[in-house]
Amino acid sequence: MSNSPAAEAARRRTFAIISHPDAGKTTLTENVLLAGGAIRAAGAVRARGENRRTRSDWMKIERERGISVSASVMTFDHAGLMFNLLDTPGHEDFSEDTYRTLTAADAAVMVLDAAKGIEPQTLKLFEVCRLRDIPIVTFINKMDREAQDPIELLDEIASKLALDPAPLYWPAGSGGRFKGMLDLRNDKFLPFAKKTNDNKDEGHPGAIAFHGAAINSYLDPDEQAELEEGAMLIQEASKPFDPKAFLEGHMTPVFFGSALRHFGIDQLLEGLGAYAPPPKAVAAIKGGEPTHVAPGDPEVTGFVFKVQANMDPNHRDRIAFLRLTSGKFQRGMKLKVQNTGRQLSVNAPIMFFASDRELAEEAFAGDVIGIPNHGVLRVGDSLSESGTLRFAGLPNFAPEILQRVRVKDPLKAKHLKKALEGLAEEGVTQLFRPVIGADFIVGAVGPLQFEVMADRLANEYQLDVLFEQAPYSEARWLTGEKADVEDFASKHKSAMGTDIDDQHVFLAKSSWEMGYVAERFPKIGFERSKERA
Repeated sequence: MSNSPAAEAARRRTFAIISHPDAGKTTLTENVLLAGGAIRAAGAVRARGENRRTRSDWMKIERERGISVSASVMTFDHAGLMFNLLDTPGHEDFSEDTYRTLTAADAAVMVLDAAKGIEPQTLKLFEVCRLRDIPIVTFINKMDREAQDPIELLDEIASKLALDPAPLYWPAGSGGRFKGMLDLRNDKFLPFAKKTNDNKDEGHPGAIAFHGAAINSYLDPDEQAELEEGAMLIQEASKPFDPKAFLEGHMTPVFFGSALRHFGIDQLLEGLGAYAPPPKAVAAIKGGEPTHVAPGDPEVTGFVFKVQANMDPNHRDRIAFLRLTSGKFQRGMKLKVQNTGRQLSVNAPIMFFASDRELAEEAFAGDVIGIPNHGVLRVGDSLSESGTLRFAGLPNFAPEILQRVRVKDPLKAKHLKKALEGLAEEGVTQLFRPVIGADFIVGAVGPLQFEVMADRLANEYQLDVLFEQAPYSEARWLTGEKADVEDFASKHKSAMGTDIDDQHVFLAKSSWEMGYVAERFPKIGFERSKERA
């Protein structure tokens, strides 16, 4: 097989898993890894009382609360393809982290709880996929528990997401009556085996012909008739699966199953291999001119979509996650950072398996490698051999909650500054320094982010901190002519701050004040988001 960048990129499938908290995303992630041969046992989510420890949730607060708050990446080789699974935070307070992770994905798997259907957070994440034209595969999970009527679930996908659902399988019953599913493309039935009396999970029988004699062992005549009728009805009512419509973002293939019982997972993985797109050309700027970078281009290029500090508590490390967009990367290569012109020798690049890691000798477009660095790389940086390419920046969004942060031991104020800057560079939070006073103002999307921050400051930096109500409720980045911005900043010193890039930020005490000031100064833009230049 050719080892050319184009051929290697063509066998990459880089996808993210998105869901509402509790839809079973972590269990699905683990079972996809199991199906792909990347782990030997999906033994993480057992009894409720047991410490839930899964391969992709390695942060202490995640284990305690059973939610994913940091995105991680897992790479595995399966059926001749290289899969890069990007796990996204399952909690809405971390939507910005999810947004950035989705910039590195070529497809997304949307996990729905069969009993709940589309929940508010699912909608929010879906909108992000739509913004980025990411094709979506739907996995309806927990079919072995009480579920909504599958036709109603499909109607909900069609009405709430304006996506044509195209089921590739059809379930036989749900909850206690769940018996398996019919492959609508070849009339094969996949039986679902209930656990035996001693509660052992023996796995599920292989596929059988729906119209053969063997089916009678699994479905009685009424169940066969019901399944056949349901399958006919849905095939008449829904459009047939069209790979082109899926890639254009108009259609979603629908899979059913139970992640916890490892049912339907092999079929989902097979579907991703068959239908999910390989890496595509990415828009960029070169020498001031717009261009496109194709996966098969010889120059090695990529962008940093995440920075994670202290993944390994034994080593004070800081890893930048680089999504490669072209070329054949080899260990030891020199890459330049576009906005600073700094050159990096990438001597210890990492391929991830959750918190396990291996040195990456080579990687291609679609792969995600970790680059250990001490503050040189930040979220949104573009890297290439020439250092002349810039990919569209990853936006920062205005925080919804602002709090003042103080360290209990005043002698550690300097350490606090360094720690907060580190977290802000990771994109975990926004950090603002008011022009007047020595306070640090930290901004976040939701309250859980402050908990995670306090937890990390205590564990990673040994800093005991207090969060207090800040006198501000809104932060906006200022844009406009330099002279106008400087003039405005000097007149409103008490409400001005700077962010981590030393950009001017207006800190308003209320939304009324924000509106009043914006009206009085029409030459100034008060922006809710900013891209790093």
